Amino acid sequence: MMMIKRYYIKCGLNQTAYFDILEQTAEGYRVRITRTSNGYEKTADEFLDNRLFDTCLKTGYIFEMKESASSVA
Repeated sequence: MMMIKRYYIKCGLNQTAYFDILEQTAEGYRVRITRTSNGYEKTADEFLDNRLFDTCLKTGYIFEMKESASSVA
């Protein structure tokens, strides 16, 4: 079982967004972003470089979920 870190993304009213870190590399993170709005869910895999990740974390645009999600690897 692999532990996955989950981060919430700040967004507007009636919307939720978060991402799970799938893989960490020297350049950054491969993440799966999930957005929910008006009852619809959209998921996309993206790459987030280290610099952008650090900036988002420092500014509070993203914040780590208290408990990690778990997944079977």
